[in-house]
Amino acid sequence: MEQRGGDSRWFRRPFQIIRANLRAYLALNAMAYGLFLVGMGVGLMRPELTGANVVSLEQDGTSELVTWAMSNAWLFSLIILAVNAIGLSLVHVLLPSAIVPFGGIAVFAYWAFDTGVTLAPVNEVTALTMIPHSLTVLVEFQAYVLVLLGAYRLGMSWLRPRTVGARNRRQGYVHGLRQVGWLSLPALALLVVGAIYEALEIIHLVPLLLS
Repeated sequence: MEQRGGDSRWFRRPFQIIRANLRAYLALNAMAYGLFLVGMGVGLMRPELTGANVVSLEQDGTSELVTWAMSNAWLFSLIILAVNAIGLSLVHVLLPSAIVPFGGIAVFAYWAFDTGVTLAPVNEVTALTMIPHSLTVLVEFQAYVLVLLGAYRLGMSWLRPRTVGARNRRQGYVHGLRQVGWLSLPALALLVVGAIYEALEIIHLVPLLLS
């Protein structure tokens, strides 16, 4: 019974944090998806920006890496997961937020907008590609929102420790890190699902639509 209760806590605790911070969670959802859609709108109005982003991906080797990894769906999934979990979630959101309160939220806001510009359906190929890729965006952005909520809770606990029952900012910081850890569990699960689907989508669904 004790083991079962512990397993249940791993499942329930992240959702308890979300319910306790529902307004912040909804606001972060609106920001993440909203900036992505705004970026797509800007890309549609100024397709030269989308073209410039695509050229940048080719020049920094990203496109070449994608082409190489597509030969193996599981390897491709692993690379996508590493980029999303370590490159974006950890390095660009959580680490800046651990140094400057809410710093990673601002970094993500720019990334969401820029990603929207890059994925803007400026021609028939990108429009067809976005049909299956929309689910990837939905799932992976939801994972990022959970990471953002963790960054938000870290900042609030750090700056206002008494609101979480901490005596000082050091204790508030530690409390915030615990909440980051809890929220990272469902975020990682979503990123795993998103990475597998994205790899299969790019390798199999997109070529089928474009054929």
